[in-house]
Amino acid sequence: MSDNSVLGRAKSFLYKNARLIDRKRFEFLFEDGTKESVIGALRAYQNPDGGFGHALEPDIRCPYSQPVPTEVALALMDEVGCLDAELLDGIIRYVRGITLPDGGMPFVFCNAKDYSHAPWWGVERDDVASVNPTGLLIGYLSKQNARMDIRQEEWFLRNTAYLWRVFEQEQPSGFHDGIQWITFLQNASDQEKAAVYLARIDDWLQQPGVIEFDPEAEGYVHKVLDWAPKRDSYAGRVIPQGEIERHLHALIGQQQEDGGWPISWPAVSPGAEAEWRGFVTVERLKTLKSYGMI
Repeated sequence: MSDNSVLGRAKSFLYKNARLIDRKRFEFLFEDGTKESVIGALRAYQNPDGGFGHALEPDIRCPYSQPVPTEVALALMDEVGCLDAELLDGIIRYVRGITLPDGGMPFVFCNAKDYSHAPWWGVERDDVASVNPTGLLIGYLSKQNARMDIRQEEWFLRNTAYLWRVFEQEQPSGFHDGIQWITFLQNASDQEKAAVYLARIDDWLQQPGVIEFDPEAEGYVHKVLDWAPKRDSYAGRVIPQGEIERHLHALIGQQQEDGGWPISWPAVSPGAEAEWRGFVTVERLKTLKSYGMI
């Protein structure tokens, strides 16, 4: 008999449509899968230069290493609690190599344009630092304890100095910048300094339009559970519990007939949409599990 539960329908969707990496994530998070199997699937996306490509970020279809897919790889290793030494050493080598002279890393490299890509990945310059994804890359590398020696290396200090300069001069321009700030600040070695900027983040998060409180809002907006996908998410401190509960019930209702969750932006191809929906479906299940809904 088929399983008509939220989890059962999602599992059916994932096995029909999702990438191996997202099926392995599902198995690890919800069944008896191993972290090693997730790492094994992730390994196929790493290039000899240590960076990640091959559409690990499904809107960047090129095989070449790019900063954001490399950030995704770190996030997935963090998700399963397994910082594979070989993968991590490659990432460190790659990030060291793409750090710009004054610190920071590019948003994306121009060679992404040689393959199908979402419009926002088509840049004319790749020699300009961007807080996205520098914040997350350095944040995750600050969080890990397997290679603590890198925190004193010149390239790492350059990136850290760049981020502090950005925080002093700017404020986040939206969700993608916001999560870069938060991830770095939560893991920065100087927590006394970070607290000053986190207080500014608290104020910014409460500005109208930063967090979308309408659970049925359409288009590319970032709702309550995008900002607080887990019980201990940083942004949860400024979101009323009643809003979180309202969005959780709406999230369950947004599971589609095929068992997966939709994406809110145009995909570059049907294949990319299926890949994204597989990734997003695992993310939605993680959120529901964190809040005790499944």
